[in-house]
Amino acid sequence: MAAEVESVAAGEESGGFEGLAVLVGRRLRRFFRLASPPAPGAGVINQGYCSNLGDVSTPSQPQDLKKLAAQLALSALDEKSPIIASLAKAYKDAGFTLALVGGPVRDAILGRLGNDLDFTTNARPASSAKILKKWGEAIWETGAAFGTVAAKKDGTTVEVTTYRSESYDPNSRKPDVEFGDHIAGDLARRDFTVNAMALELTTPEPEFIDLFNGVEDLARKVLRTPGAATDSFSDDPLRMMRAGRFAAQLGFTLDAEVMSAIKDMSERLSIISAERIRDEFIKTLMAENPRLGLSIFVELGLAERFLPELPKLKLEIDEHHHHKDVYEHSLTVLEQAISMEDRLGGPNLVIRLAALLHDIGKPRTRELLPGGGVSFHHHEVIGSKMTKKRLKELRFDSHTIDDVSQLVFLHLRFHGYGSGEWTDSAVRRYIRDAGELLTHLHVLTRADCTTRNKRKAEQLAATYDSLEERITALKAQEELDRIRPDLDGAAIMEILGIKPSPLVGQAYAFLLELRMEQGPLGPELAKEELLKWASDKELGSAKQN
Repeated sequence: MAAEVESVAAGEESGGFEGLAVLVGRRLRRFFRLASPPAPGAGVINQGYCSNLGDVSTPSQPQDLKKLAAQLALSALDEKSPIIASLAKAYKDAGFTLALVGGPVRDAILGRLGNDLDFTTNARPASSAKILKKWGEAIWETGAAFGTVAAKKDGTTVEVTTYRSESYDPNSRKPDVEFGDHIAGDLARRDFTVNAMALELTTPEPEFIDLFNGVEDLARKVLRTPGAATDSFSDDPLRMMRAGRFAAQLGFTLDAEVMSAIKDMSERLSIISAERIRDEFIKTLMAENPRLGLSIFVELGLAERFLPELPKLKLEIDEHHHHKDVYEHSLTVLEQAISMEDRLGGPNLVIRLAALLHDIGKPRTRELLPGGGVSFHHHEVIGSKMTKKRLKELRFDSHTIDDVSQLVFLHLRFHGYGSGEWTDSAVRRYIRDAGELLTHLHVLTRADCTTRNKRKAEQLAATYDSLEERITALKAQEELDRIRPDLDGAAIMEILGIKPSPLVGQAYAFLLELRMEQGPLGPELAKEELLKWASDKELGSAKQN
């Protein structure tokens, strides 16, 4: 249903009004109710004008579209009405206003409402904390300095923020926050018009507020700012990245003014903390269509500020000459990896990062060959180091950094397999080196085949099929996931008559290598090999029986 709502709400160019009208008939169940008896409709506020919703069959005016959007939002909120109604009543009883605002209103209209709800109020943070402590099961006040208090009840998380206007000092990473008394000022400071809609819940009837024609932009799938785009991005430069993220998540296009402002102001991103940039980057990468968001980052100059390795790939021609550049190849690998994520249990950050960054070492290793060829020798080694450095700077966790950089390091390993010439010991090393990332490496290696030559693509796929079959067979025989030498450290010390020392580690490594080369030996044969090794080392203390 969510996809249907999003598709119809888009209106497919000029059909936005009619599309929403059709959708209302399909989705409308009953209007949201507070503690009062059922009402014939909700109110719509637009530039000070309030009207009763009533029935709308065929919208021909923007005001009709707003009425339909209100109905859709109320319908989507229906199943959460007990929680929302009780929260609204708590604020109303305390003498304050409360409105659902921003992304949840947009998502309610699109039929994709989640369990995290944002509200805005004229109550100051201390008052909100007092109300939420009585209402919720748990409460968080970590954002109180910025006007936000969060609570959780019955599996739903709510964030209630005091009306505010905020902006960034040109040289500061932290916003200056001022609290307001009216919702109009709060909506005016929102990032985009599609996020500047609200549903007031403490009036006699719920009132849909759309002062900046966000519903029209939602129907056209256009991102536009409530005021001047330059002012909006100056207030919070991270909004420039949000434009890319919303494009990737919702399939929206950017208004010309928004695009121009981002291109002119991309350097303002430098005042935003690495952690906030990382979070927006992750949300974009994990969206349904990350290519769209990443393209916005690159084309408008944002990527240069936080991931400069990505736009630099546009300068490097793929050695197979099957792609315009390595940048396009990398985006294709990302898309192909996403298509195979079911092997990893669903959307996976590690594989998406590895797919995007697997070739970032190419610019540094590019070498022009006689006859017009290009090589990128050891770009996987350089790329792995570059990946680790960049992800550290973006404050990714160490586990993600290690996994992604290891996949970048290993992504070319399969190309030594040829048409199946690897010995069993080489296959064992492939498994051991990949470790827990083996399935990730399968996905990345297959995704990295972007040739347009159908016959070649089928041949590569068949060859990798054979490798996976060999891996499965070896695992079944030897339980390679838990591979160990035939003798442990204690047995080594007893056989050689030595105490704990680096020599024990050397002997263990020898037996492990032997195990990889020859498979399971058994304790007796392993003992014989160990004693031969010790004799070659001239370890006079080694026992011979």
